[in-house]
Amino acid sequence: MKPVILLIGGATGTGKSTVATQVAHRLGINRVTSTDVVRQTLRAFFPPNEKPSIHRSSFDAPPDEALIEAFLDQTREVTIAVEASVSRAILEGWSMVVEGVHVVPGMLTVSAAEATVAECVLTIDDEATHAAHFFIRDASSGGERPVKKYLDRLDDIRMLQDWVADRAREYGVPVFENSKVDKTVSAVIELVLGNAAELETV
Repeated sequence: MKPVILLIGGATGTGKSTVATQVAHRLGINRVTSTDVVRQTLRAFFPPNEKPSIHRSSFDAPPDEALIEAFLDQTREVTIAVEASVSRAILEGWSMVVEGVHVVPGMLTVSAAEATVAECVLTIDDEATHAAHFFIRDASSGGERPVKKYLDRLDDIRMLQDWVADRAREYGVPVFENSKVDKTVSAVIELVLGNAAELETV
């Protein structure tokens, strides 16, 4: 039986990690990887003068660079390491959930011949609901992810959300509005099971 590789993308604060954890638990998948953790690991090996893009937030850009271009620069760096992790999981026959802002449709290559691959992008349509997610993150992280930092940049974060969602639609990747987590979890599980059923009938 092929391993399952589930990719969950979306802008900061759209509930990716919550959905990823719940879906993984319900599907019996033990490995959940965040692209933020991958980026943090890369930071330990590459100082800012060597790879400056990975030392910024996903919604930050240098003064001379557009936000989307800066985001793509960072995503390309992180994707190399994520692809290596996914390749190892497939080689070992492990199922894995990869979630993070750097899961951008069309940028992370996973062979459908070697795994059951499902990909989706999460959004939060209502701005106030999106902002509320950052208060929850602030409380759950003990202040390590201060809410003001994110609220001050909410317009940029939502611009990235729109760009990623538009790209997902271009690539035929489902976009799930995540204002109700239980509904989103069910939709993602249905997506995974549907992809697995399609492969069995091929």
